Amino acid sequence: MKRREFITLLGGAAMATSVLLPSSARGQQPARVRRVAVLMSLAADDPEGQSRLTAFAQGLQEFGWTEGRSARIEYRWAAGDADRIRKYAAELVALAPDVILASGTPSVISLRQLTRTLPIVFVQVADPVGAGFVESLARPGGNVTGFTNFEYSMSAKWPELLKEIAPRVRRAAVLRDETSVAGVGQFAAIQSVASSLGVELKPLGVHDSGEIERGVIAFAGQPDGGLIVTQSGPAIFHRELIIRLAAQHRLPAVYSLRNDVTHGGLISYGPNSIEPYLHAARYVDRILKGEKPADLPVQAATTIELVLNLKTARALGLDMPPTLLARATEVIE
Repeated sequence: MKRREFITLLGGAAMATSVLLPSSARGQQPARVRRVAVLMSLAADDPEGQSRLTAFAQGLQEFGWTEGRSARIEYRWAAGDADRIRKYAAELVALAPDVILASGTPSVISLRQLTRTLPIVFVQVADPVGAGFVESLARPGGNVTGFTNFEYSMSAKWPELLKEIAPRVRRAAVLRDETSVAGVGQFAAIQSVASSLGVELKPLGVHDSGEIERGVIAFAGQPDGGLIVTQSGPAIFHRELIIRLAAQHRLPAVYSLRNDVTHGGLISYGPNSIEPYLHAARYVDRILKGEKPADLPVQAATTIELVLNLKTARALGLDMPPTLLARATEVIE
């Protein structure tokens, strides 16, 4: 199925708290109401978050759960706010759900501080072993399992792609969350190849719009610059601002998510961010049927996307290399 058809199919799923029932086709009638809690790190109105949760709902349907009265989903949207994450984690744990879907490392940290018994399935976590969430990827060993969104080594591709699409670039501002393990790991991978490409790096924070705007404007004051936007919650929250600043200052920019390019970014390279939510629905289904997180291996991303925006390239006066076009997963006209 093509990605656009897949997203269209997902579009009808409800975003509010909903009630789910195993379909009669599976011949199951649970004796009690099952409760699934979902803690999302993004905002409820963010297109990326909507796509992810729609995929999760679609996945539950594909595994036999349709709207009814035997299971209930409780959603909480933290919008990247640490206090909200802690508050909503406490609210959801207090409900004593049968399983919790946790999006992002901060969500898992807050939940694990409150419970070591309730099953947790995570998505969008970069290093679950390093963070102490699981004993190993093959044997998680506790109440937590899930899906990693990328390996740090993948980040080394971003400066390579930036040079390939804009050979004149000699300086790159790296927008990253330096307070997160993922932010540090991604920047280290970028540093490992930057010097061999003749690119000088300038790290910029992404915690608020003022910090981003001041940093990009100051960086753009000198020639031959480009942007590398690493994967983080703040980068998603400030997507429109970052894309606008890149266009305004004519800075070629590489992103990690397809949604960045569909909103006007130049190029993205990274895992499909929707697919893990479909897989997470399968793990939730298996846990509701009696399996333990300790026995469900952590799985890595399997679909890597290279997405190009030709309109943005033309606006920047860039010629898209034929070799890059040939490798693209998707080209946006």
